[in-house]
Amino acid sequence: MAEMLLGQLKDNLPLVILRPTIITSTYKEPFPGWVEGIRTIDSLAVGYGKGRITCFLGDPESIIDLIPADMVVNSMIVAMAAHANQPSDMIYQVGSSMAKPVKFTQLQDFALRYFVTNPWIGKDGKPVIVGKVTVLGTMDSFQRYMAIRYLLPLKGLELVNAAFCQYFQRLYLDLHRKINFVMRLIELYKPYLFFKGTYDDMNTEKLRVAARESGVETDVFYFDPKSINWEDYFMNTHIPGVVKYVFK
Repeated sequence: MAEMLLGQLKDNLPLVILRPTIITSTYKEPFPGWVEGIRTIDSLAVGYGKGRITCFLGDPESIIDLIPADMVVNSMIVAMAAHANQPSDMIYQVGSSMAKPVKFTQLQDFALRYFVTNPWIGKDGKPVIVGKVTVLGTMDSFQRYMAIRYLLPLKGLELVNAAFCQYFQRLYLDLHRKINFVMRLIELYKPYLFFKGTYDDMNTEKLRVAARESGVETDVFYFDPKSINWEDYFMNTHIPGVVKYVFK
């Protein structure tokens, strides 16, 4: 609706719309791995690294469309320069699902390998041990799994805690927080967990080609996801950045 409104009200101004997908930490600038606040997939990294996520919902083969923040900024700068002082109506999809797709199962693998090697140190001073996440393929199977594995034992613990005058209160509250955390994430990401689409970035690719041909310093204003090695980016840039700037 906002895009339609801009199209109606722009008069003779050139209009360029950029649609970034899931924005992740910076690839290079101002320095690799910079991120501010918890963004989309970072909620999963934080929860997993702190041992709060042992199961999740989704299709392991689904494509997660990601793009580093500095590539989004660079695409904006190049698009503004390309369309300055000329009438235009252009939409650029800025993402990676067409040019360099990464799957949900790859992100699981990167997180497992990183936190096994570099475990988060909990408040008790001990390393948090993580394992492979159980991924359920349907909402029904997820709800059954949660009920049998967590909700029923939690209810039993609640009764025992009441019988023993709140002796197990700390354990009960800790488990209750972990379960609520996972359920909130599921509710938040439910529209995306089984999404099968990819985003056509042909206009953005044409912009990259035009930028190279016109002499734009593409090593400075880089925004080509094909240059990203996802394994190296997650293992050495994104997850370390999330740990440094987001973990508390």
